[in-house]
Amino acid sequence: MPGENLSRDEARERAALIGVDGYEVSLDLRSAVGADDTDGPRTFRSVTTVRFRCNEPGASSFADLVAPSVTAVSLNGRDLDPGEVFDGSRITLEDLAADNELVVDAQCAYSRTGEGLHRFVDPEDGEVYLYTQYEPADSRRVFANFEQPDLKAPFRFEVRAPEGWTVWSNGVGEQADGVWRFAETKPISTYITCVVAGPYHYVTDTYSRTFADGTTLEVPLGALCRKGLAPYFDADDVFLVTKQGLDFFHDHFDYPYPFGKYDQAFVPEYNLGAMENPGLVTFREEFIFRGKVTQASYEGRANVLLHEMAHMWFGDLVTMEWWDDLWLKESFADFMGEFSLVGATRFVNGWVTFANRRKSWAYRADQLPSTHPITADIRDLQDAKLNFDGITYAKGASVLKQLVAYVGQDAFLEGARRYFKRHAYGNTRLGDLLSVLEETSGRDMSAWARSWLQTAGVNSLTPQLLLDPRGRVDELAVVQEAAESHPELRPHRVAVGLYRTTDGGGVERYARAEVDVDGPRTVVAELSGAEAPDLVLVNDDDLTYCKIRFDETSLATLREHLGSVTDPLARALCWSALWNMTRDALLPARDFVDLVLRFAGGESEIGVVQMLHAWAESAVTHYAAPGWRETGGRLLAEGARRELYAAGPGSEHQLAWARFFARTATTEADFELLSDLLAGTASIEGLDLDQELRWVLLEPLAAHGVADEKVLAEELARDDTASGKRHQVRCLAARPSPAVKAQAWAQVVESDALSNAMVEATIAGFSQASQRELLAPYAEKYFAVIERVWAERSIQIGMHVVEGMFPSLQQSRATLDATDAWLEAHREAAPALRRLVLEARDDLARALRGQDCDAASDQ
Repeated sequence: MPGENLSRDEARERAALIGVDGYEVSLDLRSAVGADDTDGPRTFRSVTTVRFRCNEPGASSFADLVAPSVTAVSLNGRDLDPGEVFDGSRITLEDLAADNELVVDAQCAYSRTGEGLHRFVDPEDGEVYLYTQYEPADSRRVFANFEQPDLKAPFRFEVRAPEGWTVWSNGVGEQADGVWRFAETKPISTYITCVVAGPYHYVTDTYSRTFADGTTLEVPLGALCRKGLAPYFDADDVFLVTKQGLDFFHDHFDYPYPFGKYDQAFVPEYNLGAMENPGLVTFREEFIFRGKVTQASYEGRANVLLHEMAHMWFGDLVTMEWWDDLWLKESFADFMGEFSLVGATRFVNGWVTFANRRKSWAYRADQLPSTHPITADIRDLQDAKLNFDGITYAKGASVLKQLVAYVGQDAFLEGARRYFKRHAYGNTRLGDLLSVLEETSGRDMSAWARSWLQTAGVNSLTPQLLLDPRGRVDELAVVQEAAESHPELRPHRVAVGLYRTTDGGGVERYARAEVDVDGPRTVVAELSGAEAPDLVLVNDDDLTYCKIRFDETSLATLREHLGSVTDPLARALCWSALWNMTRDALLPARDFVDLVLRFAGGESEIGVVQMLHAWAESAVTHYAAPGWRETGGRLLAEGARRELYAAGPGSEHQLAWARFFARTATTEADFELLSDLLAGTASIEGLDLDQELRWVLLEPLAAHGVADEKVLAEELARDDTASGKRHQVRCLAARPSPAVKAQAWAQVVESDALSNAMVEATIAGFSQASQRELLAPYAEKYFAVIERVWAERSIQIGMHVVEGMFPSLQQSRATLDATDAWLEAHREAAPALRRLVLEARDDLARALRGQDCDAASDQ
């Protein structure tokens, strides 16, 4: 990673000096196939011509390129010595003219880490598949350029590919004489250019829209995946959501889709969920489901499809100037993805999932020591890489939902329409968006922006209830609190709901008021005189971003009747609040587990059920007192087994409980049932053991020494695919053996032979909650190697290792002290590396506080 960083100051200086008129990029990818007989990395030829202007003739600057070698460099017809001007990541450009032409002929390396041009060999049939992934700054691994978002330009790509391949890029392509040539793009940033190449399976469709003025827009649609996944590819559903999204955004944005065609590529070994390259969106291929999944998985995929589509306007058409304002695209895409999901598709309860799952990501991130304002201080590219986090995405989306409540939906959408038209194909900062919102809403946005966008931390809202002698509400107030480290008390537009238990046993809302909470205490006058509630739900309907707390009466009601709260969104908000209380050491982990065991079986929303499974598992693993941990695990397994048999045969709830039972299995009887299901000597009515579920059942058997290497090899023979290989690698690393752990550690930490996907799989198998003692020796080793790993490996792999191998299961004061000692001794380490360690340290300290809370409840 050294030498590849770019600072914000350098980017600003370069943007002030030059403007880019266009790129012509020629790639020769024929080297992707065949034997690799070179000693170094497998490479391809990349020839780039850049035409650009310089505001100060005679000045110097630089272009970006990360490549093993450069064959030739020409600037304005002058041949430059590559050895003198290229240092491995930058090309020095001196004595620039007013108008310049730079030509760079380089040998660039194929990637095995998902950064740049990734090369994947399918073990099923030996076919090679390529795709690019750049954000925030990896296009320089494929062609020479000015790698920063505010130096937009049109691009022309041409690609030579092996015979029989198809190639896609942002523009429409045509093949002639073995060369694919693509139409010039609109002005876009380097990080959203894209090339996908290989023998992909490709399906097409068309979207058509006639506007009020009589004009018609036709958008060619395409969807592609590896040939091995073609039998599972439900492209019809992908196209359905795509068309619904395009209709929705055309209805609300009043700006026709601006990038011609719309291809969507599902690619292997992808580091992200997806990437919004205009005209050629890339997704992780796990969104193609090889086995039965719940509707939550289809909803999640639809949300990602729409999130990326929203980027065509927020991010691609109008782009942030620098990564400080990453929220201008990610927060908006996250919000608009959910907004359009609910407004245009079959997933009408999407806001329930958002409240329960997405916001939990934000709450965690906003309480870490690395929390930051939504408009962040991004000093360089390493900062930018780590800022694709729960603050930028989920908190930003939550704040935009609050903004809609604050200014009104019509004013918000009209502001978006003006923003697109005013800044099309340009770059913006925070003030550009605020100015149009001030125009459309009539409100002063500066104070709102200071509170919500330029400060960090999450507020807690707690109801205070006083009753009069008649048993009615005398005064209901909302108390707002903030952490000492981030004391900002924000203005919140919230709904406060009053709920009571009905004769039929349900807990239903009977009164509601919207109020502006501002300052430490706000009285909700509208609810004075109402009948006494059994439950007060602050932030009913989830209008704002906050942590909800409960008064004693409300908490007692939830302990007895949580499953009877009739509204699914209200119920999800209560679950989320209780989980936050568990993480904050205000609710013992065993109490949260008890609530899950008592009420999760009756939860109708499958996405909430699956989130509760994850939280309950985390409660036992991280927040339960060590002395109760074994009991808690056994109770979860017993509860999961009970609900598995109680669920409707063939239902998605049955599938979710089956997966949860496998993850929580602890006893010989549990393992015997899993083994018998796999062998076919036992069955559960309606439960279809497809290949994906078989691997889920195998992992706990491997982790507890029941399934050995021979069994896993036999399973791979049943599923000799890329997906099967990843599952097998994870299961192999999960086995409870010192030799296995030593091998997994060496493969991940001491070698770079594994691809990004195999690194992830190995790390996932390595860390098993049932193997704390076996993993204990690696705590000391971790702190000894992470700085070297960070320096030697790509940032993506570095993040995998630093986050995934942290000794989070060694939950003791000694581990905390070792972490503090490393941080003290490495004050000059890369800030991004220190951030990752600080975050892991905070999670560990939080776990120890939770364990103390849980232990105290038993006294």
